[in-house]
Amino acid sequence: MPTSTTASPDEIARFAAIADEWWNDTGKFKPLHKLNPVRVQFARDCLAAHFGRDPLATDPLTGLSLLDVGCGGGLMSEPLCRLGADMTSIDAGDETVEVARNHALRNDLDIIYRQAAPEALVGEHLSFDAVMSLEVIEHVSDVDAFLAAVSSLVKPGGALVLGTLNRTLKSLALAKFGAEYVLRWVPVGTHEWKKFIRPSELANGLRPHGLTLSKIRGVSFNPFQDEWSLSRDTDVNYLAYFTKDGPDPTIR
Repeated sequence: MPTSTTASPDEIARFAAIADEWWNDTGKFKPLHKLNPVRVQFARDCLAAHFGRDPLATDPLTGLSLLDVGCGGGLMSEPLCRLGADMTSIDAGDETVEVARNHALRNDLDIIYRQAAPEALVGEHLSFDAVMSLEVIEHVSDVDAFLAAVSSLVKPGGALVLGTLNRTLKSLALAKFGAEYVLRWVPVGTHEWKKFIRPSELANGLRPHGLTLSKIRGVSFNPFQDEWSLSRDTDVNYLAYFTKDGPDPTIR
């Protein structure tokens, strides 16, 4: 793999070691499986509104080119493909990409999977109607370079969906110590709290690239119902939707 300015070798190795766990919904990625319906709903609704589609249609994303950056095993790529999107999905880990590719093939899903960092696609002059990257930016080695790369991959008038963890004392208590040491939801060392990103930092980092924050929602866990939901509380997990300057995307 070419030398990357954003992919962290330590993070690649960490996720490569558990690549076979991606589609085990009771294993190490159980929290993402629980979180996934909320992430899919947010992405679907934002993109459908942006491109003038009915979010409740069978395939509201038909005809839209969508890039999933840091796709992991394909937990987001597969449902968005089923909603009609023309999916291209990339991850820095070769083992992870193989797991994702094989799972998609077994489910007859036409998804282009590649081992690559986003800057490699920028070098190929590729662009997409929408780009998404969920639970990834807190693991990259260079946040500014990552934001510049994913921004460049969004077509004028397109959209960007990001999901990450806020850097607050609440997230330190819940997402770091609580999730890793108390509840054992994720392996110890999965997250580094200092790399969590505040929404204001995300917005400020993307603004010079022509992207404007259009919608932000917190993602909160209800321990009594054992489920996640969208909320106004962005202190821990949050999803952010950005639009890029350009022509009206509903006119195609």
